Amino acid sequence: MINKIKIYYNVTHNKGGEKYEISIYYNIERDEDGIYIASCPAIQGCYSQGRTIEEAVENLKDAIKLHLEARRELGEPLPVETAVDKVEINI
Repeated sequence: MINKIKIYYNVTHNKGGEKYEISIYYNIERDEDGIYIASCPAIQGCYSQGRTIEEAVENLKDAIKLHLEARRELGEPLPVETAVDKVEINI
């Protein structure tokens, strides 16, 4: 299932203490052990997990914030989503 969350974070290394808000899509799946796996397609390799959907999403928010802060510190651009869509395939 594809969902969207808003992420709020402060860039602490900036003298102005800039605050940023980003809306980003994430995907959540349940594995064979019942653990929820949350991933962010716009940020390759950004995954998290939790015993509940809520826990997985909160953990993913933390992972996304850390990733975005690291990109800002390195002077790399923030990820931009180009398109997210749902495809159904009958097998």
